[in-house]
Amino acid sequence: MAAEVMYLGEGIRKRVATRGRGELSEFRNGTKATFHYKTMLCDKRTVIDDSSTREKPMELIIGKKFKLPVWETIIQTMREGEVAEFLCNTPVQEPGTYRQDAWAMTDGEKLQAVPILHQEGNQLYKEGKTAEAASKYYEAIACLKSLQMKEQPGSPDWIDLDLKITPLLLNFCQCKLLEGEYYQVLEHCSSILNKYSDNVKALFKRGRAHAAVWNASEAEQDFSRAVELDPSLAPLVAKEMKQLEARIHEKECEDKARFRGIFK
Repeated sequence: MAAEVMYLGEGIRKRVATRGRGELSEFRNGTKATFHYKTMLCDKRTVIDDSSTREKPMELIIGKKFKLPVWETIIQTMREGEVAEFLCNTPVQEPGTYRQDAWAMTDGEKLQAVPILHQEGNQLYKEGKTAEAASKYYEAIACLKSLQMKEQPGSPDWIDLDLKITPLLLNFCQCKLLEGEYYQVLEHCSSILNKYSDNVKALFKRGRAHAAVWNASEAEQDFSRAVELDPSLAPLVAKEMKQLEARIHEKECEDKARFRGIFK
């Protein structure tokens, strides 16, 4: 009997090799799918990744922002025990450049990946590619967070990992500042300052984010505290406050002109 072939859209063709059991799951958001996979180039000889070579299968939570969204499309068509082949018309990394996601790495591989990701993020930042740099920093943070979850909060090992996460998170915040995602900066810098209240970089970045969203008094508080801890920042803080005051004055003038026009 010929293998069942179907087209799923999004450039995906499916061929069922072994039929699965039971009814197709609803795959509601939050559903965890566990499966093995092998990723190959279209020549069917060049293997890019094979989950069967690792200790555990892949786990995918439906509805999460997964690195390759195509996985959710594929998995939602499968039944328990099914074996299928998917031809995906999507970009694939060249052999030798592929890096496993954090979930698939051993603890040792995660630790080895962190400085590499950090360096790659720094290089991308120097090249002005802030979105790509932020992605690298986020990957490195994910590796360390997954290790930290295995430790008792507040234990020496947990603290050691947290101290490794903090500079990466600050770099991530710097990228988000340049991208104009100020509320992310406020959230992450506040999380740092809740643990390390004297972190000057977190105070300064949070101050800039507060200034960008018109939280003038909060910005002034963060900037003042940053200067107390590091007086060398005084000229930079003065410049930031001057810019904020100029923006506030400009906005007040615009508002007055607008209201003047309304009541004429």
